Amino acid sequence: MATVVAIITSIVVANATQTISTPNAAFISYNLAGGANSAPITPATNRWVLVGGCCTTGANPGVGQVSLLHIPSTLIEWVGLESPTGAAITSGSSTVAGTHIVYIDGFQTVDIEVNSADTIRVHNGAATTRAGNVTLVW
Repeated sequence: MATVVAIITSIVVANATQTISTPNAAFISYNLAGGANSAPITPATNRWVLVGGCCTTGANPGVGQVSLLHIPSTLIEWVGLESPTGAAITSGSSTVAGTHIVYIDGFQTVDIEVNSADTIRVHNGAATTRAGNVTLVW
C-alpha cells in the first residue's frame, strides 16, 4: 500500500510542476501637441498583452488599462478600464484607425486608439500639449 501511495504522490508532484518566466515589457513615453498622434506601437502577437497608460500633465492627469489581443493582419481586441473621471469598462475589436481603446487622462481627451490591424497609438485630443507614458507587458 505504501508503494502505491508513493507512486501516486510522485505522479501528482510531477504534474504540478510550474514554469515561471520573466515577462517582457515595452515602455513608451509620449509628448504630443494638441490633436497629434504618437508613432505606431506594435503589441506582441497571438498572446495576452497588458496595456496601461497615463497622462502626467494637464489639470487632470489619469490612468487607464486594457487586456489586449493582437491577431496579425486580422484585428486588435481589448477589454479594460477607462481613466478615473467617469471610469467605465471599455471593450471592443477593430482594425480601423482612430477607434478608441482606452482613455488615459482624467478629462478623457488623451487615449490609446487603434492605428491599424497591427498597431495602436496614443492620441492627444486636448487643445494643449500632453505627456505621459504607455507600458505593454506580455
